[in-house]
Amino acid sequence: MAEIDAVGSLGAISGGDWIMTQFHEMCPMHTTTNARICRGWLMAALVLLGLGCHSTKQHTVALPPPGTVPNEMNMITLPPYVIAPPDELLIEVVAAPTEAGKPPTLLTPQPISGRHPVRPDGTVGLGVYGMVQMAGLTLDQAKESIRTFLAPRVNIKPEALLVVVDVIGFNSKQYFVITDGGGLGEGVFPFPCTGNETVLSALANINGIPQEGSKRNIWVARRSPHGGPDQILPVDWVGITQHGITETNWQVLPGDRVYVKADKFVKADRTLSKVLAPFERIFGVTLLGANTYNQVSGRGLQNNLNR
Repeated sequence: MAEIDAVGSLGAISGGDWIMTQFHEMCPMHTTTNARICRGWLMAALVLLGLGCHSTKQHTVALPPPGTVPNEMNMITLPPYVIAPPDELLIEVVAAPTEAGKPPTLLTPQPISGRHPVRPDGTVGLGVYGMVQMAGLTLDQAKESIRTFLAPRVNIKPEALLVVVDVIGFNSKQYFVITDGGGLGEGVFPFPCTGNETVLSALANINGIPQEGSKRNIWVARRSPHGGPDQILPVDWVGITQHGITETNWQVLPGDRVYVKADKFVKADRTLSKVLAPFERIFGVTLLGANTYNQVSGRGLQNNLNR
């Protein structure tokens, strides 16, 4: 079993009255200084109690049965690539030689050779010959589509056209690494999926776990077709990196989300800072104004005494 912390609050812990009692006992309120200090600590404790921490409850996510989900030692080959925007294709088209031993000839009036981006409407531009639909086709289907499209335009039989189509920019098949900022937003990093990525290589693309990340709270969220149940694959980061255990070093598939949750103490600290920062600014301005007033008043009194 791999455990993932359940996100929640400490509202179930009815400790507010206990905290107030303890602070009253530890901080007698017979001086103004003690009262201010204790009230400040009490505010921090109550904010932390209500907003900052995770619940002590955890729910466990069971590992899938061995062999049912591809991982580092049990990778699968992805199905034939289907072209989609905004992929980038390499397209080469020449006419087959009419005589043995002669090289193929370039098309006229315009050769077709080089990089061709798939446009948002799914088409690819072939210069003066026009546009041909590529989205939704495999590479073999794309070759046949280009051959059929060009044959009447260059006055060459389809079987006499030599067509090469390959993908050089896997832009439509991506996975995402998402890092929790611990109360300061989330980072999202898209990467092209080439068929050989694992959790370890995915996180290597962002130089490992960020400083605020938790080693014990990482998972792969796999999208579910037709609104099916969530597919959550927990990751044993310590086992993968420190012990070479490959069981949870899952193969990353197109559309996967590799999520790195923030350390709960970092999140609590940042949440507390966000809540208290406005009060610190207000009190800082108040103290600055009071100090300025006292200094001006003291100088005025000193000038009157000197006279």
